[in-house]
Amino acid sequence: MTNNAIMTTPELTKTIIKLASEKKVMFVIAESCTGGMIAAALTDISGSSEVFDRGLVTYSNQAKQDLLGVGDDILTSYGAVSAETAIAMTTGALLKTPAARLAASVTGIAGPGGGSQGKPVGLVHFSCQWRGKSAVHDYEIFTGNRESVRKKALKKSLIMIYNELKLLSI
Repeated sequence: MTNNAIMTTPELTKTIIKLASEKKVMFVIAESCTGGMIAAALTDISGSSEVFDRGLVTYSNQAKQDLLGVGDDILTSYGAVSAETAIAMTTGALLKTPAARLAASVTGIAGPGGGSQGKPVGLVHFSCQWRGKSAVHDYEIFTGNRESVRKKALKKSLIMIYNELKLLSI
């Protein structure tokens, strides 16, 4: 399949593991609102240990600070659900994972509570970053219940990782 948006989650994860293996890319995932779903989906695939170094579930602000080095200034100024935090999460994941060449992160409000006028339930920020390069950021405002928002965030994260791997020339 060439259209990654219509691939199922299992198809995407298999393709990601295959591409990363072919291109010899080790990667790391930093997750908040998905709570380990991305790491779980990737490690469902046999051979993932060759390319997937680790998943860091940093649900609380303190975890983002302790495990990823996200600055208190970023969390205070922009909040945990922001482009700045998502980017700081990928940068921190790369700093904490010397073997990784690519990092991806996700942070959002899955609901049903926690939203505000400026940051509604369903708002999720994503980031991917190659070591030594600037981060790529995107965001979505997903509709649906908590489970639906988290599954959509999982899929969007996988699509971003897939797209980054696809663009890398060997």
